[in-house]
Amino acid sequence: MRCNAWFWIVAVLHLRHFVLSDFATPPLPVLPIPSESQLKWHRRELIMFFHFGMNTFTDSEWGTGEESPSLFDPANLNAGQWMDAAEAVGASLVILTAKHHDGFCLWPSRYTDHSVEKSPWKGGKGDVVREFVNAASARRIDVGLYLSPWDRHEKTYGQEVEYNEFYMAQLHELLTKYGSISEIWFDGAKGANATKMNYYFKNWFETVKQLQSSINIFSDAGPDVRWVGDEMGAAGATCWSIVNRTLLRIGDASLESYLNTGDPRGTDWVPPECDVSIRPGWFWHKNQTAKSVSQLLNIYYNSVGRNCVLLLNVPPNRTGLVSSDDTQRLKDFRKAITSIFSADLAAGSKAKASSERGGRDGGFAASNVLDSDDKTYWAAAGDEQKHGHWIELALPKANTSFNLVRVQEAIALGQRIMEHEVYADKKLVAKGTTVGYKRLHRLREAVTAARVKIRITKSRGPPLLTAMGLHYDRFTKCSVEFNKV
Repeated sequence: MRCNAWFWIVAVLHLRHFVLSDFATPPLPVLPIPSESQLKWHRRELIMFFHFGMNTFTDSEWGTGEESPSLFDPANLNAGQWMDAAEAVGASLVILTAKHHDGFCLWPSRYTDHSVEKSPWKGGKGDVVREFVNAASARRIDVGLYLSPWDRHEKTYGQEVEYNEFYMAQLHELLTKYGSISEIWFDGAKGANATKMNYYFKNWFETVKQLQSSINIFSDAGPDVRWVGDEMGAAGATCWSIVNRTLLRIGDASLESYLNTGDPRGTDWVPPECDVSIRPGWFWHKNQTAKSVSQLLNIYYNSVGRNCVLLLNVPPNRTGLVSSDDTQRLKDFRKAITSIFSADLAAGSKAKASSERGGRDGGFAASNVLDSDDKTYWAAAGDEQKHGHWIELALPKANTSFNLVRVQEAIALGQRIMEHEVYADKKLVAKGTTVGYKRLHRLREAVTAARVKIRITKSRGPPLLTAMGLHYDRFTKCSVEFNKV
């Protein structure tokens, strides 16, 4: 009887411990928060643009719309080879210029005579959009399309209702004939002689969502993804995924600074996309060459490393192929990224924090930043706002050298961090404002430390970090303006 009594006492104590150590509830989100399709977009990090069309054959950036379709004849066009280039750099989404400002369509549109149907390529039976979509699908790469609102060939351009109906008809063709489209690209470019031309963006956007409900719409004002405000591939050192869309107007150059930094008081989740070309121009030109690996890495740090997705343009040449030099540069770029980030010098660390929501066994422990799972995260308890939140890693090796610090927020519950600092042992080595999906701090020189601490000095609610990492970049040197301390 005595043995049975002890058995039940021990069993009850174990049960009580199990109940008390059950997971804490997740914290409330800090609004606004991203949609499912926006979260998928954030995780892409690097995607590709292919500028290809009439300008490729006329050595132009902006065509006139008066070019003869007979000029378009890419004898060796191979969209599969384009996907080789996309895979070489690790892109999970590719975007094609289905129509640029000159109005020449890369698919046989029934609404114009200015298309591949009137060209000598494949005897007028070709369809670049179809080949592009099929090649991407074969590699399980998602597809995006750009349809220029400005059409310098179309005779109805400048007639508001007629042209908007024309544009809507072409948009309908692209979104109903080519399967699932993950991103549609809009800009506000207009002809100088048609400044009063109004684009019916609201009508267009609602039609897009009706035809493809999971698509992300890109424009200066979103609604899903916004322009970063420049074409250099650089976000602001402060970069919020949130803005107030009521302040935005597509094509308004005065808003470029606002687009570049976002707005901590914003009411809408519209994260920035950084578009930049691997060459000086957007279309292929014989006398231009690709940026160096070092230049591309700088762009990567100023885009992906500042809470953005990098949209890298690689223009196919007149034969219809991505130039071998460009493909090799993409391979070298990816090799450098892999070399830097494949080894996490923080792996195996022991983590502790100023507080943990629900305690160490509550499901939001500091150690979650080391598990390589972006669905788990460290959540502060929220009781140390006056003195600042912090999380510290005791590194597995006391003399660990690194020159790159990676910090990532659990953005599914909102972007929170407004100011933070990075310490190596007790030395301040970097400081910044926003973090977002990913923040990469390049240090001015490598440091050796046994402990690394992130101190969050200002945030919109208790901070939530999903990852911390330390890396070594032997390819580039930190620019002076980056991460001043």
